[in-house]
Amino acid sequence: MSAFLPSDRQRDIYIRGSRGIKPELPVDFRTLEEKAKKKLSRDAFGYIACGAGQEDGIRNNLKAFSSYSLIPSMASGLSSVDTGIELLGKSLPFPVLFAPIGVLSLAHPRGDLELASASDETRVPMIFSNQASYPMEETAKEIHSGPYWFQLYFSKSKDLVDSLVHRAESCGCSALVLTLDTTTLGWRVQDLNHGYLPFIRGLGIAQYTSDPVFKDLMADIDLSNQDSGGFSIKKLMLAHDLMKNYPGAYWNNWRTKDPIRAVRKFIEIYSRPELSWEDVCWLKSRTRLPLILKGILRPDDALRGLDAGADAIVVSNHGGRQVDRVISSLDALPVIRKQLPTDFPLLLDSGIRTGSDIFTALALGANAVLVGRPYVYAMALKGKAGVVEWMGNLLAELEITMKLTGCCKISEIHPGLVIRK
Repeated sequence: MSAFLPSDRQRDIYIRGSRGIKPELPVDFRTLEEKAKKKLSRDAFGYIACGAGQEDGIRNNLKAFSSYSLIPSMASGLSSVDTGIELLGKSLPFPVLFAPIGVLSLAHPRGDLELASASDETRVPMIFSNQASYPMEETAKEIHSGPYWFQLYFSKSKDLVDSLVHRAESCGCSALVLTLDTTTLGWRVQDLNHGYLPFIRGLGIAQYTSDPVFKDLMADIDLSNQDSGGFSIKKLMLAHDLMKNYPGAYWNNWRTKDPIRAVRKFIEIYSRPELSWEDVCWLKSRTRLPLILKGILRPDDALRGLDAGADAIVVSNHGGRQVDRVISSLDALPVIRKQLPTDFPLLLDSGIRTGSDIFTALALGANAVLVGRPYVYAMALKGKAGVVEWMGNLLAELEITMKLTGCCKISEIHPGLVIRK
């Protein structure tokens, strides 16, 4: 495997450009998103891009980053920089992780596997999604260099939660990320206008359909008195999608109707609206892995998480997908940072688009960041190669920003290098 060197990225683009070869993958996020929109189906793009309500949460994330200016320090004598960090006992070459995003098969047929392979090449850790299109065991086989984590949604079935946690431990995950902010789906207007939820079509539920406990739970679903409501082409197409997307032989799936049972059971137990801090404490007692809490936006919740045994916190508003008009993750970050011990790991998710965004988040107190939608668009356009290329661009900009602001290593990035406009 060739070395992944973001520092060479800018030079390579210009050299290739001198030969008349321009980048196939747009370097800026806006053009990347527009190009992906043209390639993806309306429903797929809507699901990936949408936010809650009028999508003010998405705009708040972007406005927060643009509200900060950087203050470079000159004549620092830097020919190279060190972007490495220590996080939860692991050495990482960059302060960046791939955020967990569900139903990556909407962007690419091999979505999770393509991302895992890109993670392996770039050495940027991947967080396996609870709503993946491939089981975690298959995805783990694609990664040979560096750690990977598992994201968990707390189901109504604690037996299922236990099983997922055990599988994450067994397949080599080095941390567990509990997402707190999705105890019910947000009011996502684009998806509602399209009448589209991929899970109903059997997409994004591979962690469930590969789980022995979930398979036992499926047996509770009684299909004997289901109301067919008459025949229609759309119902037939939905059934076809279900049978095709479910593991196993297509015609056998028609015979057993297991895909229908799986979707119904998933919808029944997917989230736990009554999730409490007692549940978080219970989860901590059930795993040997470091427990990371994702979705914290308030300092009092951060302190409760600390009391519940969290080993790290991800400040996140779920990319603006859960609550409309939600505070930006970046605005929440420094307030939470002040309330926690200085050595407590704090990560920032939601709104990262550029290397200077990463720099700003690190300056305001994050130890690392999660990146989401941009890599999905890159995957939609060029698969694994697109993800690797886009990550190279992102990290190259981070390195250049560090050089031009006088920071030799990540620990030298501090609040005095940014100012609020």
